[in-house]
Amino acid sequence: MQERKGKGVLYKFISYIPLLLLTVIIVIPVGWAFTASIKENAEFYGSPWALPKGVYLQNFADSWLKANMGDYMLNSVLVTAMSIALLLAIALPAAYVLARYRFRGNVLWNTMFMAGLFINVNYIVVPIFLMLNEGDKLSRTFFGQPILLNNMVVLALVYAAMALPFTIYLLAGYFKSLSKEYEEAAAVDGAGHFRTMIQVIMPMARPAIITIILFNFLSFWNEYIISMTLLTKPEFKTLPVGLMNLMAAQKSAVEYGQLYAGLVIVMLPTLLIYILVQKKLTQGMTMGGLKG
Repeated sequence: MQERKGKGVLYKFISYIPLLLLTVIIVIPVGWAFTASIKENAEFYGSPWALPKGVYLQNFADSWLKANMGDYMLNSVLVTAMSIALLLAIALPAAYVLARYRFRGNVLWNTMFMAGLFINVNYIVVPIFLMLNEGDKLSRTFFGQPILLNNMVVLALVYAAMALPFTIYLLAGYFKSLSKEYEEAAAVDGAGHFRTMIQVIMPMARPAIITIILFNFLSFWNEYIISMTLLTKPEFKTLPVGLMNLMAAQKSAVEYGQLYAGLVIVMLPTLLIYILVQKKLTQGMTMGGLKG
């Protein structure tokens, strides 16, 4: 018995080593970026691991003003919010219907959405750009101005379409784990399909919904290639593109403190949101419904 207990402790110790290494690999770069963001530029020419001599918050003010990162942050907030709203409006009812009902074409729709998991939108961003560009040529003919490129609503639609397969896959799997007894009880009370979905199933699926909101928020907030391609005018650029604008604004006079301050501005919202919802995120990944 003692020998078995000793083996269990040894197994846990060995299994924790990779987790510890992974934690160090993640935490050190993030901590280093936060530390570097409050250093004066002269401090970067010494040891890169030296702690800052003081807290130099001017880096944040400079990066915010010189690269117009305040405007870019507002653009990112708007695009991310619209993308998540569109995604939820489409994915929630679609996943619910595919998971709970059987109808003609059910297998085909499931197969199509599963096939979408293997498509990386970054690989087809050029065809998307060309398609929207051709649409703008038609819009110039009929409306006198382009309406597809440099349009944050269109970018939000592209983001939502990009995330739709994975979101439906995750939500449908969660809905399938819920007992049908809830829907049967709602039907007895006279609730229709739509009311049952909104008032019964959606509140129960809150952990899964929070999970997909967090995952897609991280994806939309940090996305660079599609945003850079579809939004070419400076006033429409998002925050990751604005960080590159900060580097371009400095040209040869590199201000490392400002660069890292801009990086922290990009990272900070995602870190705060993750800290606030990490418990719900864990529930959404592991929790099932009623087991009958």
